[in-house]
Amino acid sequence: MPEGPEILDFFHATEHLAAALAAVHGDGTFATRHKFEALRERLLNEDDGAKAVINALGHLRRTHPRLTKIQKVLAYFRKNMHRMRYAEWKRQGFMIGSGVVEAACKTLVAQRLKLSGMRWGRDGAQAILTMRGWDQSDRFDEAWALVAATYQREIQVLANVVDITPRPQRKPAQRRVSR
Repeated sequence: MPEGPEILDFFHATEHLAAALAAVHGDGTFATRHKFEALRERLLNEDDGAKAVINALGHLRRTHPRLTKIQKVLAYFRKNMHRMRYAEWKRQGFMIGSGVVEAACKTLVAQRLKLSGMRWGRDGAQAILTMRGWDQSDRFDEAWALVAATYQREIQVLANVVDITPRPQRKPAQRRVSR
């Protein structure tokens, strides 16, 4: 795999945030929606967005110390803060959601390997998925050229080869007798 950042799916992070806010203000209330939207925007658009969310969750934990949901979400954000630099990664052109990957899994893997009656071993499934990945990404011809170049063998064609394949015998035609 090429080097790249570890990015926590933005939607999944905001699900955790929404759950913590709902634990304090109630599910679906105006206060929950309002605070969620404000913190969601900060998480998405500010360089220190994750830190701002952690500070807000820390305040909620101090004001509601008995709510374990806030403690769990706060721990989640602290643990994954280095994977939540969404504003930076958006500027660099990285995807911050897993939807593209999940859709690729569905179209690349599930539609090919989960057909009725199919059974796959690890090596066979990998071979099929590798070629399907080339095809789905419009890189089949280039990839096949690399594979073909790797596995070339020199062969010699013999002179004066005689075809010894048996030929079907013709049945003699039957004569018709006219009366």
